[in-house]
Amino acid sequence: MSDLIDDPIEGENAHEFTVSELTGAVKRVIEGEFGRVRVKGEVGRVFTARSGHLYFDIKDDRNVLASVTWKGQVSGLTTLPEEGMEVVASGQMTTFGSQSKYQLSVDDLRPAGVGALMAMLEKRKKQLEKEGLFAPERKRPLPYLPEVIGVVTSPSGAVIRDILHRLRERFPRRVLVWPVAVQGKACAPQVANAIRGFNALTPGGAIPRPDLIIVARGGGSIEDLWGFNEEEVARAAAASDIPLISAVGHETDTTLIDFVSDKRAPTPTAAAELAVPVRADLLAWTAGQGARMTGAAGRMLSQRGQRLRDLARALPRLDALLAPARQRLDLASQRLPMALVRRTQGEQARLDRAAAVLRPRTLARTLAQRRAEVAKLSARLAPGLERALERQRERLDSRADRLTLRPAERAIVTGRRDLAVLVRRLETRGAESIEARRQKLAALERLRLSLGYTATLQRGYAVVRDGDTVVTDTKSARAARVLEIEFADGRMTPGVAPKRRKAAKPPKTPPEQGELL
Repeated sequence: MSDLIDDPIEGENAHEFTVSELTGAVKRVIEGEFGRVRVKGEVGRVFTARSGHLYFDIKDDRNVLASVTWKGQVSGLTTLPEEGMEVVASGQMTTFGSQSKYQLSVDDLRPAGVGALMAMLEKRKKQLEKEGLFAPERKRPLPYLPEVIGVVTSPSGAVIRDILHRLRERFPRRVLVWPVAVQGKACAPQVANAIRGFNALTPGGAIPRPDLIIVARGGGSIEDLWGFNEEEVARAAAASDIPLISAVGHETDTTLIDFVSDKRAPTPTAAAELAVPVRADLLAWTAGQGARMTGAAGRMLSQRGQRLRDLARALPRLDALLAPARQRLDLASQRLPMALVRRTQGEQARLDRAAAVLRPRTLARTLAQRRAEVAKLSARLAPGLERALERQRERLDSRADRLTLRPAERAIVTGRRDLAVLVRRLETRGAESIEARRQKLAALERLRLSLGYTATLQRGYAVVRDGDTVVTDTKSARAARVLEIEFADGRMTPGVAPKRRKAAKPPKTPPEQGELL
């Protein structure tokens, strides 16, 4: 830049630069002088533009360095900047002429040591705890004996082998493994997607939905386990509808997923122990309960039987219970004939008293009164019937005026159209049925011809018989009286002129459409 800003000779005019020339010269000097640098500091303001570019500040106690990570570089960052985080940023020094400032184009960002990671972890932990994701009341109980267990881990590590081995020892269950990366920048999105993927499975579908999820990984440094401290993983575990066990690291390791999971296991092997009971212990407990139930049932039956026998001794004998009733029956049977006689005499006296007041004149007078009443009713009946008949006739005439033949004609036309449709469908179905049966008959004929032995004779074979018995070995042939050999074109007896086979009748042609089968 010295060639552009040489001191002007006294008396000569200074060189005039354009703004673009001057900013370009400054840009070349800064980029050429510094090149790629590493800067340690605290992250200040963080802003993500709509374009996807990430803008943030790196500062110390005195100065601020504007920084930017372009959209294509954001996915390559192992750690995204958060306000207050101590970081080490690597990138290229450059300038932004539109605002007359210099900035650092960051393509790599890492926390400044374990202390920074722990501070960031503590900050995330407080935020999630404030949202209630660690609350004990939202944690669900684990199923006692899950049918299907989903395991989110690396398929090639020792963790999955330990889990499967422990499950096999305790209580074998179906296991679905969702392979993921357990460290690095791909760890967090893959683990979160695995948890959401297990929850998205349909119960009873082609792939069974797990009843329990285990997220497992072996031990390691805080950097190795950092993927399980990401907010994305913690929120996916908290939103899981399936109970979840976290088994990340050793017993002394703690990650965010441990706080949001329904149960934390110190090791992957311990997670398998939490997932299922010991089958032998369960069988022993079941056998013990069965023995207790059998004993309790026996004791109850014995106690009830003893109680029944005690009550039976307190009951009176059958003869003692029936004796009074038998005595009353005998007494009633002795009194019955006299009672019948008295009842008959009383009824006879009532009949005589009623007959005494009956006279022919009284009967005639009563009969005349009833006939007069019937005559009055019959005289009123004819006019009443006439009036009712007239009313019905008027109602019929009023309805007949409203009746026309159009609805009946429309019903006839509709019925004929429906009948024509049904006839066409019947004809089509009949033709299809006849054709299907014709094809089936032809196939059966081809099968008969292919399975019959006559087709084998056509290929040069022969059948040797001894009478009605087929000869299949030399021993039977030597013992035969007369051998008869059947070829494709006829039969013959050795030493006798062969008999010609009658031409086989051609198979009947399947009936044409329209003929009866």
